Amino acid sequence: MSDEQLDDLTQPQRDRLAFVELRVRFIGDIRRQDLVSRFGIQSAAATRDLAIYKELAPGNIDYDTKAKCYVLGGVFKPLFDFPPERVLSWLTQGFGDGEPSQLKAWVASEIPSRLTHPDLDVLACVTRAIHQECPIRVVYHSISSGQTERQIVPFALIDNGLRWHVRAFDRKSQEFRDFVITRIKGPVLLRDEEVHAHERSDQDIQWTRIVELELIPHPDQPRSEVTEMDYGMRDGVLRMKLRAATAGYILRKWSVDSSPDHSLRGPEYRLWLKNPLALYGVRNALLAPGYRSPDQA
Repeated sequence: MSDEQLDDLTQPQRDRLAFVELRVRFIGDIRRQDLVSRFGIQSAAATRDLAIYKELAPGNIDYDTKAKCYVLGGVFKPLFDFPPERVLSWLTQGFGDGEPSQLKAWVASEIPSRLTHPDLDVLACVTRAIHQECPIRVVYHSISSGQTERQIVPFALIDNGLRWHVRAFDRKSQEFRDFVITRIKGPVLLRDEEVHAHERSDQDIQWTRIVELELIPHPDQPRSEVTEMDYGMRDGVLRMKLRAATAGYILRKWSVDSSPDHSLRGPEYRLWLKNPLALYGVRNALLAPGYRSPDQA
């Protein structure tokens, strides 16, 4: 496939082909109706788009006659060079799936970079497993255990502000855990492996449990009214409902003093967790700045 062939297409066509690639690579399948619904085109136009994509990249998609949809081909080589930020925005927020191109910003801005970006081939395998509800075999590199081979059943992505995790059932430890995607190597979909009832997300207590947190201006910081404005508080309180599996990440990202006696000092601690007992039983509460369990307190 040459750049000239893509250049001969209209921009709307290129955007639709980019959508085809995103769907197949990261979700694992696409139907004509997906194009019809996303772009408001006729079914015949969707058929032509799929035919054009298959012509430009014959190894990227195959037609599954049983499922009546196009699926990921055996030899995939991307037509479009999507930045990881665009891919993750599309996966988690559902927009920005047009052809990646250099666009002029409307206003000057500077956005802090993440610590790292996941490898898109690894991410694609993980997200296909999530969508198709099947396990994957991975080589995982852990600080505590080193390199190990595992089978995991992923079901959700988690952004902790610096890097991306995948929430999954780990068959090695028989627990639900967060896996850093950049530490995953050589993932393989296990389509023929059965996912058991106890491995599904509705059995993950940390995922299904919702904790209600009350954040207030830090008692030892000046100008509490400014903090109330910055965080959109009502009556001096910001109430948040979070999954237990994400609570520690959020409190660390926001630098919330989670100590029972608001003892942390420093200009970064603008907020204090008024009800730290709400974190009792939250496994990642140890990530929250200053948090001490009731026993420790």
